[in-house]
Amino acid sequence: MPAADPQRALRRVLLATLPGIVAMLWFYGWGVLINLLLAGGCAFLVDAAVHRLRGQRVSDPSSLVSATLLALALPPYCPWWLCVAAVAGGLLLGKHLYGGNRNPFNPAMVGYALMLVAFPQPMSHWPAVHGPDLLTGVQQIFGLHHDAPDAWAQATVLDALRMNKSLTTDELFARSAAFGAWGGKGSEWVSLAYLAGGLVLLQQRVISWHAPVGMLAGVFISSLLFWNGSGSDSHGSPLFHLLSGATLLGAFFIVTEPVSGPSRPSARLLFGAGVGVLTYLIRTWGGYPDGVAFAVLLMNLAVPTLERLTAPKPPAVSA
Repeated sequence: MPAADPQRALRRVLLATLPGIVAMLWFYGWGVLINLLLAGGCAFLVDAAVHRLRGQRVSDPSSLVSATLLALALPPYCPWWLCVAAVAGGLLLGKHLYGGNRNPFNPAMVGYALMLVAFPQPMSHWPAVHGPDLLTGVQQIFGLHHDAPDAWAQATVLDALRMNKSLTTDELFARSAAFGAWGGKGSEWVSLAYLAGGLVLLQQRVISWHAPVGMLAGVFISSLLFWNGSGSDSHGSPLFHLLSGATLLGAFFIVTEPVSGPSRPSARLLFGAGVGVLTYLIRTWGGYPDGVAFAVLLMNLAVPTLERLTAPKPPAVSA
């Protein structure tokens, strides 16, 4: 992001998420908005408490950006405490622990990974398209609805593909309500909405193209190399992986996070490519259906090495 006015750039990032937010509201309902309100409120309180303890008066929109991205990555209608714990854990352990100015890990992905490891079951309850009504959703989020969510929740397409042992991918797309035309029903359009927002950020030069192109190329090439058609043992086509899970949200809004990512353009390209390859590997052979969060955190560890590898070599000194 441009160094001249980082707060303006962060506001533009928030505005660029609006197409994805509107699409998620359309397909999943009010749980998306409740997640955003809980996450934003928690981020404000965490920042206020930390700054008060430090004797600072700081307005930092980066926490709101991290909380927004985390809220969009969490399942709509997840328990309220899951959203609050994810945001608080992500900001405290991923940002404020390191002073809040230069942190080694992406705070949103820290919070997401913590919840995925600690509470895998509620993290897997994504609603079907046009999920519960507002009242039922509120009751579910705040623990007032005692029925199991099986009536409105379903496995994601990445989960369904991982667990499939007998059906071809063509049969999965035809028989499973979770599958749409190219990826997840509804989620493929959400992904395209994030693509639209990301292209606006590129056009406005809020982000550079290097990390997004690197990640999308890593996912595309990896899935193309291991794509074995539509058989029952298929890992999914390149288009399926680009439009499923958090690929496009990750490419334009997560790997472009400036504080924990590389600063040099060539390092950003390698960073994004590493995230893309690791995302595919975790999805296909790892223990979690979508590997974006873990891929980003693993590549955060590699940032100092990438910076050294891409540093300009000093000119040779002639004798």
